[in-house]
Amino acid sequence: MSIWSSLYTGRSGLTAYGDAINVVGDNIANVSTVGFKSGSANFNDILGQRTGGGQNLGAGVKMGSVSQAFGQGSFLQSGGSLDYAIQGGGFFEVVGENDGIEGSYYTRNGRFSLNNEGLMVNQDGLRVQGYQVDANGDATGGVGNIEIGGQSPPVATTIADMNFNLDLDPDQVPVGVAFDPLDPEATSDLQTDMTVYDSLGNPHDVDLYFTQSGAGAWEWHAMVDGAELNGGTPGTPTEIADGTLTFDTNGLLDTETLNASSADFLGATPGQAIQFDFGEAITTDGGDGTGATTQVAGGFSTNSIDQDGREPGDLIDVITAENGTVSGLYSNGETEPLAVLALASFRAPENLRREGDQLWSASRDSGQALLGEAGTSGRGSIASGALEGSNVDLGDELVTLIAYQRAFQANARTISTADEMLTEVNNLKR
Repeated sequence: MSIWSSLYTGRSGLTAYGDAINVVGDNIANVSTVGFKSGSANFNDILGQRTGGGQNLGAGVKMGSVSQAFGQGSFLQSGGSLDYAIQGGGFFEVVGENDGIEGSYYTRNGRFSLNNEGLMVNQDGLRVQGYQVDANGDATGGVGNIEIGGQSPPVATTIADMNFNLDLDPDQVPVGVAFDPLDPEATSDLQTDMTVYDSLGNPHDVDLYFTQSGAGAWEWHAMVDGAELNGGTPGTPTEIADGTLTFDTNGLLDTETLNASSADFLGATPGQAIQFDFGEAITTDGGDGTGATTQVAGGFSTNSIDQDGREPGDLIDVITAENGTVSGLYSNGETEPLAVLALASFRAPENLRREGDQLWSASRDSGQALLGEAGTSGRGSIASGALEGSNVDLGDELVTLIAYQRAFQANARTISTADEMLTEVNNLKR
């Protein structure tokens, strides 16, 4: 190797270690970047001329590639309902335009939000991908945009589960007359009220009247104001359901009947039937009477009333499970599954193509994205309200920076030494 070659060998070292320092600098600059994955420089030697013995002399070094390290970053608790961190393997898939190129991209930065169309997007407006869900919250169909919002639809009441204790006060005498729908208070012994909903989600007050018809025997009547019914008379109570209850000598519910149930609420679906259920009766339901309506000492009490109707509700918050199921919390108290976040895995993630903005795209060497739910086939779980921080170890990077700086200085010394030798050669003729 000539002295001239030594200059170019030293220059190759300056170039290679200058590029390597740039890699380290990039890591250090992104030590606080959410979802950032560190890189490391790989060096390759360069062959020069062949010697007389048939061996190739080295001609320096070059930086061959930058390896990406996809190790886990630490979690940063953000509290945002649409902030996500992946514990384990996998990437979020986002679709849209990045640097003017439309396509599918992959990221570990789970800082998402909703755009003006109700779609879940990342900070640059790329659309987050996931699965639609069925009524049970199970993922269905292919992967597509995740839409969050809308209303929780109204549900008409069809079942009213109730639990009372029907007992007259010691000084109370049964009315002893037939129940009169036009004068329910005067012709009943006990009274309470509840709320039901029609098909539009409108609430309606229902008064329940109980009249003792014999020892351990009662009849009940459900009444609403006529102003709430088609064809009804305001101020006049109208019956929408009635039935009977009987109790054994232990005060346990033995039989229950529902004679009729139909309500034509204003503007709603007509003929709404409500199943008024007073518990597991011994004869009627084959139960043991425990936990049902009773007739024991202690006076009249309402233990529970639970009905399955509801008014419409607006979205007020979002919660996400570890498997990526996104559910909406609505103002009517309902929680409904909306979508399931999709996670992408790759056979060789280290060969993903870096696209900037914490985005990667699939390459021939990485393989195609394999999409699925969190927690399946090596994909990690999803933590809501947290973000994954950079996996850069600042201490390691500073040590590596010192090593590269020393290597850069040594190669600079090679050049200066070769220059001194050339100066000596030029001085030979003097």
